Amino acid sequence: MFIPVGACRLNLQEGWWRIFCKAALAGRCFGDRDHITHATEVATAQLNASARPWIRGRPAPPTRRLRRRYVYIL
Repeated sequence: MFIPVGACRLNLQEGWWRIFCKAALAGRCFGDRDHITHATEVATAQLNASARPWIRGRPAPPTRRLRRRYVYIL
């Protein structure tokens, strides 16, 4: 089976496209090309304002620094 060289990036692009379509295109009717361009620019600006890097896989579990110690006095 042939796998393209840049195929690892496709998964990240599909996730971004899903988020972008929900923000810009979902449930809207556009009259002409200018409305689509405007919706695309607004949605891209909103998504870039809260952008965080994509993390592949599951993040590492947080480490607990302080653990409770029970001291029994007899």
